[in-house]
Amino acid sequence: MFKKKSDKNKKPKMGRKKDVEIKKKASRNFVIALSIVSMIGFLSIMMESLFNFVINDYLETLWLVVLGTGLILESSLKDFKKVKKKGLTSDYLGKLTMILVGGIAVIAGLLSLPQLDVQHSSFLAIKGIVSLLAIIFIIFQTWVTE
Repeated sequence: MFKKKSDKNKKPKMGRKKDVEIKKKASRNFVIALSIVSMIGFLSIMMESLFNFVINDYLETLWLVVLGTGLILESSLKDFKKVKKKGLTSDYLGKLTMILVGGIAVIAGLLSLPQLDVQHSSFLAIKGIVSLLAIIFIIFQTWVTE
């Protein structure tokens, strides 16, 4: 008897705004890496104050290896295999950068072991880049995401 008009053909009424809800989520892998770094710092303080056991020489190594591994895991290597088919787009370029920074961070961490103690200015630059990425993720996780 009465026919209903489909919603597809409806035009939005003038003056009304459509409510759009955007929820953003931070990366789980890198957030886990940041949590592990926090636990390493807490364990270092606890071991030094309670047991008089100092691991400060190994903190830099642990810090760089954990955050570098977090960056590598964040870049999702499974999706990176599609570069040959789709070409190097802006999404894949960001992932490639994360793989490179994460890989160099792991290498810098391993070379900064007290037994090897290789110091180079590029390692300091990687520490700064990883630190900035960690700060950005912390700010993003705290104030932007739900």
